[in-house]
Amino acid sequence: MSEARRKRGGRRARGAESTADQPSIIPYIKRQIPEHELLDEEGLSLIEYNADTILEEVGIDFRYPPALKMFKDAGADIDGERVRFPRGMCRKIIQDSAPAEFEQKARNPSRNVRIGGKNTVFAPVYGPPFVRDLDKGRRYAMIEDFRNFVKLAYMLPSLHHSGGTVCEPTDVPVNKRHLDIVLAHLTLSDKPFMGGVTSPQRAQDSIHMARLTFGADFMERHAVIQGNINVNSPLVYDDTMSGALRVYAQAGQCVCVSPAIFAGAMGPLSPAAVAAQTLAEAMVGIALAQLVRPGCPVVFGSFHSTMN
Repeated sequence: MSEARRKRGGRRARGAESTADQPSIIPYIKRQIPEHELLDEEGLSLIEYNADTILEEVGIDFRYPPALKMFKDAGADIDGERVRFPRGMCRKIIQDSAPAEFEQKARNPSRNVRIGGKNTVFAPVYGPPFVRDLDKGRRYAMIEDFRNFVKLAYMLPSLHHSGGTVCEPTDVPVNKRHLDIVLAHLTLSDKPFMGGVTSPQRAQDSIHMARLTFGADFMERHAVIQGNINVNSPLVYDDTMSGALRVYAQAGQCVCVSPAIFAGAMGPLSPAAVAAQTLAEAMVGIALAQLVRPGCPVVFGSFHSTMN
């Protein structure tokens, strides 16, 4: 061993220095406090009953022929693009195969997160077009801003997930923006992340990039990437979101279905009625994921706001 290496302390010292450079890791949160019940069982049952009424009597529009065929084969009533579901059909499909909990794998196994149950996973915000800092003020986001936010999320121990479109990098063309976004998550962080969903092809590109990193065999058995699927509330699934949902589900990757309801514009005013519409829209997307691939990991998301 050289004199210079002895002074540095050798391999063990270099390993300690490398470890010291790593940000601290706080695992996802396991909730220990009791849940606060806003509604009793009667109130919950009423919301669920009304959600089934929406699906049975009003129905959901699917502007995506493969979804129409899958729902028809499963027993739904198809009238053009409108799909009506026998009461309880979507719930049964979900209960028969959707996992109650699942693990999303990260590049660094110590950063794997458990989704569902009493687990809480914190992730960055999704989709802001603007950013702000002390030097340049408020402005449209650029790819360098995006990369900086990914690095910040990586360094923050209280964020367990790298997120997805943490801001919109407007200096990158939309048709290849998803490639830069996924590349940043894969190279500047080792936490779990979300992929592109703005077209089925962009969703497929995200899956391919994840396979290059994790391996096709590993992804066949584990969820490593999540797609955030929004419903075109009220009661419409377009071809873009439906197609992206199918891509993620076919690959056995996480599908998060998030109705986006602005009360008074895309839904009713009553919070209880908005909850019923949210449940109806989400159950349909989650059921579709299970028809594409039984056992597909899913998340029931929601995006609620009100009109001023």
